Amino acid sequence: MKIFVSGSLAYDRIMDFPGKFSDYILPEKIHVLNVCFAVNGVIERFGGTAGNIAYGLVQLGEKPMIVAAAGRDFDIYRSHLKKQGLSDEGIRQVSEELTAGAYITTDQLNNQITGFNMGAMKYSTAYDFSREDAKKSICIIAPGNLDDMKNYAQACRSNGIPYIFDPGQSLTAWSGPALVEALTGAAIFISNDYELEMTMKITELTQNDIIDRTGTVIVTMGENGSQVFNVKDRVAVCPVPPDRVVDPTGAGDTYRAGLIKGLKDGMDTVDAARLGAVLASFAVEVQGTQEYQVTRDTIGYRYEAAFGRPLNW
Repeated sequence: MKIFVSGSLAYDRIMDFPGKFSDYILPEKIHVLNVCFAVNGVIERFGGTAGNIAYGLVQLGEKPMIVAAAGRDFDIYRSHLKKQGLSDEGIRQVSEELTAGAYITTDQLNNQITGFNMGAMKYSTAYDFSREDAKKSICIIAPGNLDDMKNYAQACRSNGIPYIFDPGQSLTAWSGPALVEALTGAAIFISNDYELEMTMKITELTQNDIIDRTGTVIVTMGENGSQVFNVKDRVAVCPVPPDRVVDPTGAGDTYRAGLIKGLKDGMDTVDAARLGAVLASFAVEVQGTQEYQVTRDTIGYRYEAAFGRPLNW
């Protein structure tokens, strides 16, 4: 089965401020804010929803196709993807833009100030899904270029390709009617609990309405696990405890990679969600979203420890 991962590619540039923002941001002067924070240095990581999900799938033995846009500074990221055995066939390189970038400054209290440059993500990739075999394909539409998200949902429906719809951080850019159209017909709608509330507010749909339009809704809740809803059942998936928590950034994308792998291998949705929870537990143990590494044995051991039975894959 061919796995398509539509979303974003980005460089995460992480900076550490050795003080507290609150010492330099004066509430009475917030209307004329003008501050400069001297940081200890910059760490550059590979990120973006499509990159993170694809990396997780590689860890599970898959070679998905990334459908995203990148900029003129993409060569380092391209080399990273090639080391993972991933093709750049579905990636559009935009020479007049930089690859999307998140500039994250964290203070001693773990408060963050982030600037995000969309860069090449402003451009549609315009991938043609009509040439793909629907019976041998699965797609996740993750936050990325808004036109791509709308068009690929329509293309998957038109061509009979099952897709997971994951609006995530893009929600503030959607109108209600467009969001309703994009999620209608998805095999699975997935979000965290806050994003589900936002989706219901934007669309004026209830959770049951969304289930009726998609079949399955998965809600992730961080350290509280996740829940899988359909028209008949509501199943809680317990959280899988990591050995340590270093950086929770990207855990949601990693969960989605495990979910897709499980579905591709014929698991039911609940068992696939459990595999997602296991993989996410490894991601939070390291700094960065594409730094963890797993084996079949380590995945299997943690799955059995968490759920009391062997992982059959």
